[in-house]
Amino acid sequence: MAKKIINVLKLNLPAGTATPAPPVGPILGQAGINMMDFLKQYNAKTQDQKGQTIPAEITVYADRSFTFILKLPPVSALIKQALKLKLGSKTPGKEVAGTLNMNQVKEIAEKKLPDLNTSDIEAAIKIVSGTARSMGVEIK
Repeated sequence: MAKKIINVLKLNLPAGTATPAPPVGPILGQAGINMMDFLKQYNAKTQDQKGQTIPAEITVYADRSFTFILKLPPVSALIKQALKLKLGSKTPGKEVAGTLNMNQVKEIAEKKLPDLNTSDIEAAIKIVSGTARSMGVEIK
């Protein structure tokens, strides 16, 4: 018999170095799952991706057990990584934080495609371009 799902949590956590500090601790605590158990498993699975933000989708069951799947880093994180940026522009549209070329945009779109709600690479490129624009990153 399938376990009864009581909650699905989505958290963006630092790979390999997640801690129970807020907001993570309170969210996991409210869900009633063993926080240290989750963090140990998450950090072990993401050890080789340190420095990136790796989202986790946690499914919590009625018996307080849980499973989780890892997603790809957010598009904004992939853009910052490609440009070696700490932050996007404080005033997108006025201040330019960096410039991506179309090849970089396409690479990011291809990398993120499995997590996007499209299977069309052209649509994925538009999604990445939109995120870049909102961060103050130009595309040449």
